[in-house]
Amino acid sequence: MEIKVHTRGLNYGPKLEDYVNKKIDRLGRYLPNIITADLELSSEGRSNQPVAQLTIRNQRGVIFRAEDKKQEDIFSAIDAVADKMSRQIRQYKTKQRRKGKERWSNAVDPELIEMPFDEAEPESAEEMAETKILRRKDVTLAPMNEDEAVEQLEMLGHDFFVFLNGDTGHVCVVYKRQDGNFGVLNTQTV
Repeated sequence: MEIKVHTRGLNYGPKLEDYVNKKIDRLGRYLPNIITADLELSSEGRSNQPVAQLTIRNQRGVIFRAEDKKQEDIFSAIDAVADKMSRQIRQYKTKQRRKGKERWSNAVDPELIEMPFDEAEPESAEEMAETKILRRKDVTLAPMNEDEAVEQLEMLGHDFFVFLNGDTGHVCVVYKRQDGNFGVLNTQTV
């Protein structure tokens, strides 16, 4: 398993590196086919609140994501995010056993990761003029059905997920509605 650590506003010394490697390597016991583990460590706000975000990709292309912002130090945040991730992996494996078949054979490509965005809408023309694209990601799509896309969206913990519909061959977006249900946006070319 390849472990990539990205830090912002934190000193990533040997002590922290050893701690991260120890915690992330343990996840391999629960899911032995992990390809990469991306850990983002940062501090937010004036109080320098530690934030740990972990994204794991396995050989089947399934993406797991966990985040923690509630701890007082970075070591506790790493512990919390590793615990959340191990629970997600156990839930995933339990679900797969119940189904009794390989549901993720046509899962999303490992390069496909979440695309965070700021939900705040600009209030004035000046704010609209200052709006910038802060992050851009390349997305590689693999065919999957709508149920697999919903499951991937739930595992990532996001409001939407872009996927290639294996039944229609179109790029689609599955999104979570305010009533808790899901919707699908189907694309068509003109």
